[in-house]
Amino acid sequence: MAHPPKAIQESNAEPQLSPEAREKVELAKTFAFHLLKGIKQIGMYRHNESRFPEFLGKALESIATYTDKFGPLSMKVEQQNFLLLGESLFSEDTPLPYKFFRDGIRQLIFRPGLTVEEMTTFTLIALSEPERGAEDVLAQLWRASMEHVEYVVVEGFSMENASEEEVQVEVDKVVGYLYSRLQTNSDDYLRFARVSAEDLDAKLDGVEQIRGLVVGGRHASDELKAKLQREVSEEENARLFPKLVSAVFQVVEGGVDDASLLEEIFVQLLDMLLLQDDFGTINQIVLKLRALSQREGSEDLAKMLENFLHKMGEEQRLMRLGESLKSTRPKNPADVSRYLQVLGRDSIIPLLSVLESIEVADNRTLLCDALAGFARELPDPFVARLMSERPQTVRDMVYILEKSNHPDRVKMFGQVLKSPNLVVKLEVLNIIGRGRTGEARRIIADALTDSISQVRMLAAKLLPEFDRDKGYADLMRLVRESGFDKKTPDERAAVYAAIGSTGTPGALSMMQQMLATKPSLLNKKRVLEDKLLAIHGLGGACSIQGYKLLQAVVEDKNQPLEVLTSARKAMYQTKKALFGDSALSEEA
Repeated sequence: MAHPPKAIQESNAEPQLSPEAREKVELAKTFAFHLLKGIKQIGMYRHNESRFPEFLGKALESIATYTDKFGPLSMKVEQQNFLLLGESLFSEDTPLPYKFFRDGIRQLIFRPGLTVEEMTTFTLIALSEPERGAEDVLAQLWRASMEHVEYVVVEGFSMENASEEEVQVEVDKVVGYLYSRLQTNSDDYLRFARVSAEDLDAKLDGVEQIRGLVVGGRHASDELKAKLQREVSEEENARLFPKLVSAVFQVVEGGVDDASLLEEIFVQLLDMLLLQDDFGTINQIVLKLRALSQREGSEDLAKMLENFLHKMGEEQRLMRLGESLKSTRPKNPADVSRYLQVLGRDSIIPLLSVLESIEVADNRTLLCDALAGFARELPDPFVARLMSERPQTVRDMVYILEKSNHPDRVKMFGQVLKSPNLVVKLEVLNIIGRGRTGEARRIIADALTDSISQVRMLAAKLLPEFDRDKGYADLMRLVRESGFDKKTPDERAAVYAAIGSTGTPGALSMMQQMLATKPSLLNKKRVLEDKLLAIHGLGGACSIQGYKLLQAVVEDKNQPLEVLTSARKAMYQTKKALFGDSALSEEA
């Protein structure tokens, strides 16, 4: 067999890359592989934003390895691949390059110092779908304004008597030259290419003349950027979305021919409005659909409304709402509240998950108010969380059940008193104390025997609020128990203050007798303790009669010094509670 001459063989052989160039290509391929893998993972777990850095970790490491050794990575964008030194970087077919190529982007440059936030932003732009309503890739890159990601764009070039392929080749030469003028070894990076027409003529040998130049400009001020962003936002919110919604409803009112297509349009509208935190427009869509669905022969519209409400309550959309409420107060809380009020029962569990993540107290209250509407008819999910180990969760569930006005809510609260968390038990006991029902009184009375003294003290304080005579009887029974003397001084004082607060004749008479008791050598300490407890009882009465009895004690110089001091303090506090600060200032 004849062999081609050696010269011809060498001319047909592919040019061999230098070892350095080959290393560049291999590192770039590694980056492209991990980038594509990270994009796929984020696409699958789009709503789990906390894991985005994990998914992109390998890509960030590989690009850092490249840029640390060789500086910026500049990739040429082709329709089906990214190229470096003529070598394809993706080893599998992917639509990623075409998204950038379609918008005129011909080069992507990753500079040293690329951050995980910039990598995440770039990935989300790559995942966006302009054909489904998202902004085009070029606009998103411009908005993102990433310091370490740059791009070179070609748009709108044409030449007379030249095919599109020939124009593309020549424009690529122009782009390459302009990019070379943008390169720098300094820490700063240039935003404008300054190229004269003579420089361009001298450089582009063999390229047909393209008249014009790239002009240097002034940097936009922060005020101008803010103004432009505000105008863009106003344009979207005040004009674009309302017009879009109006156009869709014009189609709906004209007759529904393809219900499934219209449902898909409404879902896309819902997602766009959620991204803009525009809950007001979403509520208007619900109202309009509800009004149209009530017309005769509107079964398709009724089904469309049901589907739209179902989509509003799906977990991924409620998680998006949660991100909006997590750490920032909404501009229009009433719109968020109306959004939540139209959701169905299927939204209860996702909303409870959202509640766990919200940090702003007002936003938690807003969400709890909405959940209270579900709790009256379906209390089980809320009751199940009353035994949570998180105090804030228990507080929220108690608030929701209390606001729901469920007839058995007090019985439900009784479960919380089994919790080991003291703060939660005290909060719930206070809420139960506001119930003024027989069931609430029973729970308060049972709390008198709780294992924690603070709970017993609060129960004693709350008990007289239900029925003073019954409260007096229960508390006196407690005092007569053999173990009462072994309780702490604070608890005994709290019980006597509660007895005094009943205001019953028996309570005041008992206090008066205790104060009149004369001590002997054998019972001097016990009598002193009883007199101090009686002072607490009169102070707890907080009445004119109690004040007069305390005044009589203060004037009785035969009383021990400790009793006189305690009585004077209780009299002062009683007078302040009865007459206010003005009476104290007059006395002074």
